[in-house]
Amino acid sequence: MNINGQPHRAIWEKDETTIQIIDQRTLPHQLTIENLTSVKEAAKAIREMHIRGAPLIGATAAYGMYLAALKAPVNDFDTFILQAAKDLKSTRPTAVNLAYAVNKSLNALQKITQIDTKIETALAIAREVTEESVEQCKQIGLHGLKLIQQISTAKNGETVNLLTHCNAGWLACIDYGTATAPIYAAHQAGIDLHVWVDETRPRNQGARITAFELKEQGIPHTVIVDNLGGHLMQHKMVDLVIVGSDRTTRTGDVANKIGTYLKALAAFDNDVPFYVALPESTFDWNIRDGLKEIPIETRSSKEVKYIQGWHNNELHQVLLTPAESPAINYGFDVTPAKYITGLITERGVCQANETSILALYPERND
Repeated sequence: MNINGQPHRAIWEKDETTIQIIDQRTLPHQLTIENLTSVKEAAKAIREMHIRGAPLIGATAAYGMYLAALKAPVNDFDTFILQAAKDLKSTRPTAVNLAYAVNKSLNALQKITQIDTKIETALAIAREVTEESVEQCKQIGLHGLKLIQQISTAKNGETVNLLTHCNAGWLACIDYGTATAPIYAAHQAGIDLHVWVDETRPRNQGARITAFELKEQGIPHTVIVDNLGGHLMQHKMVDLVIVGSDRTTRTGDVANKIGTYLKALAAFDNDVPFYVALPESTFDWNIRDGLKEIPIETRSSKEVKYIQGWHNNELHQVLLTPAESPAINYGFDVTPAKYITGLITERGVCQANETSILALYPERND
């Protein structure tokens, strides 16, 4: 997708020893390119949210495994790689793409004896995970486009109003995005649309990053406070909600950025279609009950108590609360499947239940 009219991805190879990312902490005010040259730097980028979004976390972790392979001591290669995998998987507990990418690399490396081949394989896996995500997001866009086309037709071509939460765009997914992929496809198809962008406290990924993405693509949008969504739905100002996912159970429960559950409840109460866009790698096929089994990350209270802003060409942190007041910062919540209209995947659209999901992924029926 574009920044200043030029195509970009969220992660790419600079050369054989350096992976580059867009440091999303400075967006939308400043475009910062960061070099990753070691697994420690990759882990830090994931943990401290220089990058974020389940698919991008997975790709960054896969490249982290490659960087680890590059620097692993020859006489203790396997031990070094196992520790790298452990370190990477400990950075963010909720996004299942992280473990998926690390395990995919680790499993492949453990079957190989030659060091040079291990390094080549780690790079091939990182590229595979990255390109797989790009293609999956593209297909999600094409399947989601049909839903938006149906609404546009029913409204006789009048503006289709969508609402999304957090950032499930190309900056979270290398290219296209998950929740935004249908929006980009619809815009390219000439459909008249407008996007309500949740600010998404406490890190404001919607206000900062989704709004930035949409602006750069020339898509009409309006930033709103998180609590406005229900009001808009009550007054028929939202035609469709599309959000992303960090982990989805085989039965259709969805863990996503905190506040998603409340949007689902508002949509359910006001008969607004509520869809979740996700690739296969975001399904956790080993769990069935999202409320009981999905680990919910608790982040620093500083993210709640302080807000980041741009002043005099610099980023500043500003205290919002009484300094002594405690705060808690759950990063995600779980939306039960019963409140979800459907799931938009790279294989098509299905209902949020095990039977419908497995109809798209029959190889997982075990």
